[in-house]
Amino acid sequence: MIPRITGRPSQSVQFSTNLTRGAQVTQTGPDSWRLEIPAGPQGSYRLAQLDDYTQRSREHFPWEPPLSMALSARASTTQIQGTWGFGLWNDPFSFSMGFGGGARRLPALPNAIWFFFASPHNHLSLRDDLPSNGNLAAIFQSPRLPAYMLSPGLFALPFMAIPPVARLLRRWARRFVRQETVSFITDVTQWHRYRLAWEADRVCFALDDIRIMESIISPHAPLGVVIWIDNQYLAWPPNGRLGYGNLETLQPAWVEIKDFHLEPA
Repeated sequence: MIPRITGRPSQSVQFSTNLTRGAQVTQTGPDSWRLEIPAGPQGSYRLAQLDDYTQRSREHFPWEPPLSMALSARASTTQIQGTWGFGLWNDPFSFSMGFGGGARRLPALPNAIWFFFASPHNHLSLRDDLPSNGNLAAIFQSPRLPAYMLSPGLFALPFMAIPPVARLLRRWARRFVRQETVSFITDVTQWHRYRLAWEADRVCFALDDIRIMESIISPHAPLGVVIWIDNQYLAWPPNGRLGYGNLETLQPAWVEIKDFHLEPA
């Protein structure tokens, strides 16, 4: 199954912007945007984001399968310090890590399907046999547990700096979070067409109409659309040495999006 767009009108998406100081989102066409973050020092968070869930509670995020999403994108450099990407997720860290803004949400386990581009400082895989940074097509599927069931994990967060505790929590997380990730090689400074198809029991990614991954792991609905660029990193490697923070950017960094299309299948 290679995701296709049938030519029907794109489903309307009401985007909101989420910006830190000096960041910009500029609409350059009917379905086109430029997201830019300024240069700045290490330790200062910089984010430019488009999403359609900011003011919604997580249970009222707008999208469920079957759904197809496609867009063309290019970036300012082959390796942006931090992360950028686009796709759908449940914004699981909005309360504890400051993503998303708007409606207050307690943390949740992740559900996501997206193209994710991460600099080498990141290690964003719970499984040791999957790629953890670079150019990634990734899926996370987790049960929708009530917030009270996650409370023990929240109390353990202050101890994440202790590697044996972090290793134990990482193994615990693998029992609940199913993951599939593939890395791919492409020149992200050139225009490419990215597509994903989300069904209840299957997910497919394609780059320039060539399938790069198909999986029976599918995230649980509902999800929201997110397109972003930031200078943040998170590393949770097998040795348990947790790392996170904001990276120095010597030059402004940007991502351009055009021909965005979202269509219920």
